[in-house]
Amino acid sequence: RDKKVDSDYEETVKKAKEAWKVWADIPAPKRGEIVRQIGDALRQKIKVLGSLVSLEMGKIFVEGVGEVQEYVDVCDYAVGLSRMIGGPILPSENLCCVCYLGRPGHALIEQWNPVGLVGVITAFNFPVAVYGWNSAIAMICGNACLWKGAPTTSLVSVAVTKIIAKVLEDNKLPGAICALVCGGADIGTAMARDERMDLLSFTGSTKVGKQVALTVQERFGRSLLELGGNNAIIVFEDADLNLVIPSALFAAVGTAGQRCTTARRLFLHESIHDEVVAKLAKAYAQVRIGDPWDSDTLYGPLHTKEAVKMFLDAVEQAKQQGGSVVCGGKVINRPGNYVEPTIVTGLPHNAPIVHTETFAPILYVLKFKEEEEVFAWNNEVKQGLSSSIFTKDLGRIFRWLGPKGSDCGIVNVNIPTSGAEIGGAFGGEKHTGGGRESGSDSWKLYMRRSTCTINYSKDLPLAQGIKFQ
Repeated sequence: RDKKVDSDYEETVKKAKEAWKVWADIPAPKRGEIVRQIGDALRQKIKVLGSLVSLEMGKIFVEGVGEVQEYVDVCDYAVGLSRMIGGPILPSENLCCVCYLGRPGHALIEQWNPVGLVGVITAFNFPVAVYGWNSAIAMICGNACLWKGAPTTSLVSVAVTKIIAKVLEDNKLPGAICALVCGGADIGTAMARDERMDLLSFTGSTKVGKQVALTVQERFGRSLLELGGNNAIIVFEDADLNLVIPSALFAAVGTAGQRCTTARRLFLHESIHDEVVAKLAKAYAQVRIGDPWDSDTLYGPLHTKEAVKMFLDAVEQAKQQGGSVVCGGKVINRPGNYVEPTIVTGLPHNAPIVHTETFAPILYVLKFKEEEEVFAWNNEVKQGLSSSIFTKDLGRIFRWLGPKGSDCGIVNVNIPTSGAEIGGAFGGEKHTGGGRESGSDSWKLYMRRSTCTINYSKDLPLAQGIKFQ
């Protein structure tokens, strides 16, 4: 490894650890005020940052701006959370062998403290928002952050870090509270091995996430994993197709199919299959493809040439396994990594390509007959991130939400698989990693819990009724 890279990494980690000592002493509501200022600073630069996201990642301008807005929104959310984090005061009990008796003069409390330094490794597809989900919540909990963004979106990482650093320094605080390291797999591996990373949050592929998890576990460290998704939309015969068509279109084509929550499987009841496919193909034909900076564009390029190759390979595999391409399937002849949004029909639910997450705009459309079978098909893939059904049947909705329904972390009804709300916990099950970010009680992952018994009496009742005389 490059000695200069090692030296820079060491210096950055040391500064972040030192900065944490300052940050941890600041009361949580004051930390929330600093995070509010970060949100305001991002809001002032939202169009510039959105343009930079569009330039580096390739997503359309409105999505780039929307992604920065997500960071702003989670900052607003974190401000309120900074006054609410904490643990309960519990009844203290004397654990004798006969019964549980209240223990007078004792208090039992839960104390929540920051873990320390949170390493955050993010992916190319959301180079701002995912760091925002992690950093805003981690900061109000009292942690410092060390961020490694994707090597292909380094300008975005640098720009965001500079904005945050200025806010911190304007408040007479060290900018290293939110530190940045740029690099590739060597830096990510160093972070995974580094015992100074009290928590490592990783967003990326299942393959790399597994390596990260094993490396962190070897040192008994903490990890938070947000990995792949092979997400499904299920449409029943009673569904409102006016909701289905735009939902499936957005979920499958938005961000050129490069979201972890992108819909990759569309299960249609056999009675409406042909009608929905025809309407969806017509909608696909109207998608405005072009320059991401053009306000009329709805669909931009894939991120890399390698992604184009994977797209073509997946289309070919789908054909070989019995699929028919309804529309798309080809590279678009224009500068950039453009491919056609693609619909494939005729594959069995268990075809190998259907069970493969391809980070590209390919939607596999499959027929089903019964509720029980299609719920099982939804759950048979290795990932468990997002899922959605379209129906008006109230009983079916609650079966879908229940123990025999979807096994995903995000379970929707009559909306797309993509487009998570910051107030809810974001994450998935199985090979998606099990981590949770953003809202609800996700803040607990960025803290450590201590159970504390305080004796303020003059007596010493011991456990199990034991008496040492």
